[in-house]
Amino acid sequence: MSVYTTVTPEQLGIWLGQHNVGTLTDLRGISAGIENTNYFVTTTAGRYVLTLFEKLTAAELPFYLNLMAHLADHGIPSARPIPDLEGALLGELNGKPAALVSFLPGKDIADPTEAQCAAVGAMLARIHRAGLSYPARIENPRGSRWWQAVMPEIVGFLPPDEAELLRNEVDFQAAHRFDDLPAGALHADLFRDNVLFEDSRISGVIDFYFACTDALLYDAAICVNDWCVDAEGDIDDRRSAALLGSYHAVRAVDAREAEAWPVLLRAAALRFWTSRLYDFHLPRAGELTHAKDPGHFRRILERHIAHPRTLPQTVPGRL
Repeated sequence: MSVYTTVTPEQLGIWLGQHNVGTLTDLRGISAGIENTNYFVTTTAGRYVLTLFEKLTAAELPFYLNLMAHLADHGIPSARPIPDLEGALLGELNGKPAALVSFLPGKDIADPTEAQCAAVGAMLARIHRAGLSYPARIENPRGSRWWQAVMPEIVGFLPPDEAELLRNEVDFQAAHRFDDLPAGALHADLFRDNVLFEDSRISGVIDFYFACTDALLYDAAICVNDWCVDAEGDIDDRRSAALLGSYHAVRAVDAREAEAWPVLLRAAALRFWTSRLYDFHLPRAGELTHAKDPGHFRRILERHIAHPRTLPQTVPGRL
């Protein structure tokens, strides 16, 4: 969500003429995030978010945009893509695929409470249940194949001990496949900055552009590794229990998932350690960019390796 591609008010004003959203009154770049170019857009009809996709292609994007629309239709507070005058959800602006989506109110939470973690767990399970009726499928773009492909590009930047940890964990995950676990459409990036709250209520779930088809509980592991850890990478048991207990109350976790949980936690930590290493050491030029600290997820991974965790007692399917 950095600004890599500049859009002027004049350019956007012409582009918005293809949509029934009034005329442009304000345009502001969004600096948070690292993958796409995003702007807040205000028109005489309301507020929106404009995204120009820097990596995803026009052929790939229907999966994400249609998923967002599908979830919104099923009561999930997802940003809804705004169709143009011909009904298309995807257009092109300044040579990049571009989409306009509804603006969602609320703000993200830096230091979540147990109650907020519980709300996130329930929302994630609702997303998974709604996603079961979504027919399209796409492989995880940041899964095992990607880790193996980019590892040779990354290890040369790392000290020997971290390079060894990365190689060993990629090999470990390659040996553990979860094709028999319940699978479906995932958000795959439901961090604190992608959930908006108004008071105690979740008012928005944003940034579905890493969504994919994979093991459902892997998505919960991603959430726990962000919502329920401290600065040192240790899991807060109370927040984890609240998130996973609320998740299980909406979508029951079975014994196969419980057995896989320690490995899924490691996979979720590896996924973000690897991607942050890649973005930190091999960045793209941008007008506004924000690369996040890779060391945070290395520490989380190291703790999961040293202290494997089972599901909390709030999840009856635990071992």
